[in-house]
Amino acid sequence: MARTAAHRDSSPDTLIVADVGGTFARVALATVRAGVAPQLSGLQRYTCAEHPSLAAILAAFIARLPAAPDSAVVAIAGLLDGDHLVNTNLPWPVSVARTRHDSGLASLALINDFEAVAYAIPHVAPDTLVALNGDADATPRWPALVLGPGTGLGAALRFEGGERPVLASEAGHAALNACNGLELEVLSRLLLRWEHVDNERVLSGGGLMNLYPCLCDIRGVTPHWTSTEALIAAAHEGVDPVAVETLEVFCAWLGSLAGDLATTFGARSVYLAGGISTRVDRFLRDGRFRARFLAKGVMHDVLRQVPIWRVDHGELGVLGAAVWHAEHRCIVV
Repeated sequence: MARTAAHRDSSPDTLIVADVGGTFARVALATVRAGVAPQLSGLQRYTCAEHPSLAAILAAFIARLPAAPDSAVVAIAGLLDGDHLVNTNLPWPVSVARTRHDSGLASLALINDFEAVAYAIPHVAPDTLVALNGDADATPRWPALVLGPGTGLGAALRFEGGERPVLASEAGHAALNACNGLELEVLSRLLLRWEHVDNERVLSGGGLMNLYPCLCDIRGVTPHWTSTEALIAAAHEGVDPVAVETLEVFCAWLGSLAGDLATTFGARSVYLAGGISTRVDRFLRDGRFRARFLAKGVMHDVLRQVPIWRVDHGELGVLGAAVWHAEHRCIVV
């Protein structure tokens, strides 16, 4: 049924919203009413690899509800190409039509996960922001770059308003740019494995496990850690100098990419999200990330004025899916 403007403004919608990454899916109910922030309830987290499909996760959530809505918005890592989702990190393929049918939904919208995060930015509470650069005033400045390493690497640009307030991107799949001798050595090793080395090959949770053995090889030591969790723990405990160096190099390299994207798009603020950002916070704040963000030649003084915030909010994608729906309620679904 087509939604009129009057219907859109006068009555709330209840729908299922989800944020699906390469590792976890977060699913909740959302109540959406014009002019107010969406309200979330009943949040559940699912391990993607433990379920045979996205439809199975949605069906499991629906089965918990006494009366489930028949529509959903899913923020998901990847790029929608017709009915097919292009993604390298999910444990299963995704078809919009099959997912809608198999989950029993009447309507289903899939949007990029970092597009959803960008939609949520105006609703982020100041007490969830950790300053990494610039003015401590948390008032949003537009356009805002939203960037985040998780299982993969997501990025989007948020404008103040307009018909298309968010520009989604696949910056994680753009070519990785080395800016010093050590990074060139790492990149040369990765090019022996892959013809195209994108940003995600280093600047993500999985990327840490590509970066670490390269640094071990350069330093002439044997790798000890075989998981991202163990590597990060070893770096925090200081028990392995190369593990520490891995997080230092990672955060500096991420700062360089953030500076490149902020310069390219003229961003007036940067929001750093993603599950890895929170786990490496100490290394993000040691100065390397900021120094490389600013190291853009004549743009140095301009970038000094760009506030960078690490967002300490675990449900941004879920919230953003609800905000996306609120801004598209007049669309026929």
